[in-house]
Amino acid sequence: MTKYVPTLRWTAAALIVLSLTGLTTEEVAPAPASLVAASSSAGQSSSNSHSRTPDLNAAPDVIATDIQMPWGMASLPGGDALITERQTSRILRIGPGHEPEPVRTIPDVYIPGGDGGLLGLDLSPRFAQDKLVYVYYTAVGGESRIARFKLDSDEPLEVILAFTRGENHSGGRLKFGPDGMLYATVGDGRNPENAQDLTNLNGKILRVTPNGRPAPGNPFPHSPIWSYGHRNLEGLAWDAQGRMYSSEFGEDAVDEINLIRPGRNYGWPMVEGTGDTDNGRLTNPLITFPTADAGPSGIAISGNTLYMAGLTGQRLYTMPLVKGRIGEPKVYFPGAYGRLRTVEIAPDGALWLTTSNHPRQPREGDDRVLRFPTR
Repeated sequence: MTKYVPTLRWTAAALIVLSLTGLTTEEVAPAPASLVAASSSAGQSSSNSHSRTPDLNAAPDVIATDIQMPWGMASLPGGDALITERQTSRILRIGPGHEPEPVRTIPDVYIPGGDGGLLGLDLSPRFAQDKLVYVYYTAVGGESRIARFKLDSDEPLEVILAFTRGENHSGGRLKFGPDGMLYATVGDGRNPENAQDLTNLNGKILRVTPNGRPAPGNPFPHSPIWSYGHRNLEGLAWDAQGRMYSSEFGEDAVDEINLIRPGRNYGWPMVEGTGDTDNGRLTNPLITFPTADAGPSGIAISGNTLYMAGLTGQRLYTMPLVKGRIGEPKVYFPGAYGRLRTVEIAPDGALWLTTSNHPRQPREGDDRVLRFPTR
C-alpha cells in the first residue's frame, strides 16, 4: 500500500508548469500523443467514438431495479457491467436478462451522513489478462482509499493508495485514462483551504500508476497531484483527442465543467465559477450552471458530445464539444427519473444511466440502471 507522505519539491520544471496556468481555453491544444494512446478499458467506456450515438428519445431498457444508491460503474466484456452500492459496500454485476449478482463486499467502508461510502470503480487496462477491478472508498480510521481485487477470486483486497479524508466532499470518481494511468477525483473534505495546499491530496485530481505510485510526467515531482483548486468533483471523461474534462460542484452559485490540464489551479476557494484569474494564475471553467439546475456528478463522452448527469437538477445534459470548447447545452428527462448520478457509454455505444433517489425520495423500483440504445 502507498501511504501518501508529502514530499513536494519545487523544481524549475514544476515552476514552468505553474506558469502555464495563464493559458486560456482558446489556446488549448490536443493532449500530447503519449496521453492519447488508447490502451485502457476505461478510456473506451468514458470517451467512445462511435458512428452510432445514443438515442435519448428511445424508451430505455431497465437493466436493474432496487439498487441501493449505485455510484461507480464499469463495462465488462460481453455486455454486463459492475456497479458499486454506496451505502451497502457491495459491488454488483448487472446486465440485460439477469438479476443483479453480488461479486464482492468491500471491508472497512465508512458510510457518513455526507457523501462518502463505496464510490468509484474501474477496470484495469489489462483486465482481459489480470482481471483487476479498482475501487475508491472512504474508510474507517479517517482515510480515503483506492484498492484493487481480482474479479471472481477469493484473494484479499489490496489497498494501493490511502490518504486523509474529511467528513464530506469526498469526490470519488475513478477512471483509467487513455494513457493507462489511474485518475481519481478527490473533494476538499469540506475544508476549502485543502484545495490550495499542494502537500494535501484533498481538493485535487490525482494521477497514479496502476500500482498506486505517482505517475511519470506528473507536474509536481514525487506527487500524485495532477490538478488542484477543486471543491468537489464527481465526473471524469476524455475526448478522442485525449483532452480531459471534469464536472465539479459549486457552493452557492454555480457548478462547473472544466477542461483539465496538468499543474493548473482551478481557483477554489478564491473563485467559484468564472472570475478573476489573478493574472492567469487561476483557470476558469469551460461552462457553468446554476446549482439548482445541475448538481453535476458523472460525465461521459461519445463522439463530439459530452453527457452530464444532474443530481439537484434531476436531468441529463448533452453538450457539443468543439476543439476543447463546449457549445449550447440541451436538457433531457427533467424530473422524469429523479436524481441522476452516473452516466457511462458502453462498448457498443449505448448510454447507461443510474438514478440516485435513495434515501431521499425513492420511487417505485429505485434505484434503477437504465440503458438507452444507439440510433
